[in-house]
Amino acid sequence: MLARWLPAAINTRPTEWSRAALGMALGTAFSVWACAQVFGMDVALHLIGPLGASAVLLFAVSSGALAQPWSIIGSYLCAGVVALLVARVLGRTLESACLAAAITVILICWLRCLHPPAGGLAMSLVLADPASIALGWHELAAVMLGAAALLAFALAYNNATRTRYPKGVVVAPAPAFMPTAIENPAITVEDLQLALAEREQFLDVTTQELEELIQASERHARRRVIGAVFKR
Repeated sequence: MLARWLPAAINTRPTEWSRAALGMALGTAFSVWACAQVFGMDVALHLIGPLGASAVLLFAVSSGALAQPWSIIGSYLCAGVVALLVARVLGRTLESACLAAAITVILICWLRCLHPPAGGLAMSLVLADPASIALGWHELAAVMLGAAALLAFALAYNNATRTRYPKGVVVAPAPAFMPTAIENPAITVEDLQLALAEREQFLDVTTQELEELIQASERHARRRVIGAVFKR
């Protein structure tokens, strides 16, 4: 039971950590700077928490679904609209901030743009500083400017450092022949660990989760084959 609390080993090297850390720092600084040029430094600094959290995903876990362009743009837009509406109707209280975050989570799940920093962004916008409150609905523009600047930097930096971003859909080519059981042996945990070690980019998945996914896929494949046989 205690072993479940131990962190799983990561498959990346210190060079990848350094690349992601530098990108996170520069990307956050650039997005805050861009926002400050238009809306002032006070407004920009109020957004630095969510932007910094988003930067960790965009540069350290750029292959994950939570770090894709639609995730950050869509979630920031949802969080901004929901937070400003809740603040106008219910006021700027802790309770309304939590409610705005909860509504934001439901909305971004529905729109398939789940991005964890959006929850914190919604709370920050409800409990905003005086400079941000004075902007009214223009605060949404500041939010989207910061998100767009961070995304633009992530697109440039990740691809310049040989990290493909955004993640595209890769279609595996069909095999030229059907391999036999000997040519296609069963996949073990050690095989998964070696495959993960070959990749330089961090993947937010453990070998146990991969093994469970493969086993579940095999079960569904067997059910599909058995179902096709009985339909004949």
